[in-house]
Amino acid sequence: QVQLVESGGGLVQAGGSLRLSCAASGRTFSGDAMGWFRQAPGKEREFVAAITWRADSTYYSDSVKGRFTISTDNAKNTMYLQMNSLKPEDTAIYYCARDRQIYYRRGNRLSSRPADYESWGQGTQVTVSS
Repeated sequence: QVQLVESGGGLVQAGGSLRLSCAASGRTFSGDAMGWFRQAPGKEREFVAAITWRADSTYYSDSVKGRFTISTDNAKNTMYLQMNSLKPEDTAIYYCARDRQIYYRRGNRLSSRPADYESWGQGTQVTVSS
C-alpha cells in the first residue's frame, strides 16, 4: 500500500503561481502512474494531470494545459504540480492519487477517470482571488 500526502496549497491572486507536492510513502513502483485531481464546492472531482513515476509520459486536461506542469522526483518519492497563471476557476481542493493499474497494463495510457485511481491523499486547498 502507498500513502499520499499533499501540501503547498494556499491563497494566491489571479495570475500568480503555486507548487503543490504529493509525498508518497510505502511501496511505489517505477511503472506506477500518478494523478492530480481537483474538486470545487458543489462540483464533481475532475482530472487535472497525470504522469508515470518515470516521468516518460504526461497528460493534462485542456483547462490547465500550458499553465500547469506535472513532474516527479524519484529520489524524494514526491510528485509535483507547478501551477502558473492561476485563475479564479482553479479554486478547489487538490488531491493526488495512484492509478490502480500499472501503466503498461493500461496499454501505456494515462487515465483521467477518478474511478481508476486509489490511495487518495487528504487534499490541499487552493484559492485564487480575482
